[in-house]
Amino acid sequence: MRCNVRGKGEAVLLIHGMPTNGRLWDGVVRDLARHFRCFVIDLPGMGGTSFLPYSPSYFARVVEQIEQVRVRNHVQRWHVVGHDGGCAIAVQYAYAHPKRLGCMALLSPAIFPDLEPFFLLELLRKPVVGECAAPLVHTFFWQVAMRRAIPNRENAAQRSSFQRNFAGILGPWKLMRLVRWGRPETVFRRFPSMLRTLDCPTLVIHGRRDILPESFATRAAELIANSRLIEVESGHFIPIDQALEVSRNLLAYFKSHGAEVAKNSGSRDRARGQAPRAELVPLPALH
Repeated sequence: MRCNVRGKGEAVLLIHGMPTNGRLWDGVVRDLARHFRCFVIDLPGMGGTSFLPYSPSYFARVVEQIEQVRVRNHVQRWHVVGHDGGCAIAVQYAYAHPKRLGCMALLSPAIFPDLEPFFLLELLRKPVVGECAAPLVHTFFWQVAMRRAIPNRENAAQRSSFQRNFAGILGPWKLMRLVRWGRPETVFRRFPSMLRTLDCPTLVIHGRRDILPESFATRAAELIANSRLIEVESGHFIPIDQALEVSRNLLAYFKSHGAEVAKNSGSRDRARGQAPRAELVPLPALH
């Protein structure tokens, strides 16, 4: 499993979702690494990690790959942060290795059985139709849908790196293979019951303009006993849209639960004329 490490201090593991890679966290790590030792992984088949065949044991196998990363780097315990489908990996890790977790953060958690995939991608699930439509859907998804979701020019390099995961002649069918892996009602069936067993301090972040319903964030927060829910002004790609705000909220939340930051982080903030954010962004009532 490819893993980039940056910064020093307590360890933080950052897990991207689908169909992105570790570069999703570029902006967050730029700030967060001044306070923590950030471990950014590429999930199998994304970025620099080899593809792992999809199966009912996929989440468990990925979690054990992550455990190997932890052991190799002599990390005793870390805070775990996930986005989108990466939240499923984070939850599975917290469930399997609770003693290795400090805090957890779930950004736009796509972890419930009633998840409805992007309507155009549903075409790829249909036998024969999916194979034929794959090149057209692939082009529209990357050239239209993803450009609208990540429109800013300064984020073009990140968006391009995501697309490279599905580049080449076989790219459209790689995307189809990902979309066809299980249905949410099967893949995420056990996740509500798993969430009820977790007691690690958990920060759930929802974007006001997210394509996922706010009910996903509220349900996650309600099911995890020791949790806090906040809302930010963002679309689905919260780590890109609000990188600095995500970093500051993670810093504040981890510190509020006993995390120690790198000793020189405060002096760097003063040198830059910035004060570390001490409080989380307040959340309007969600129903």
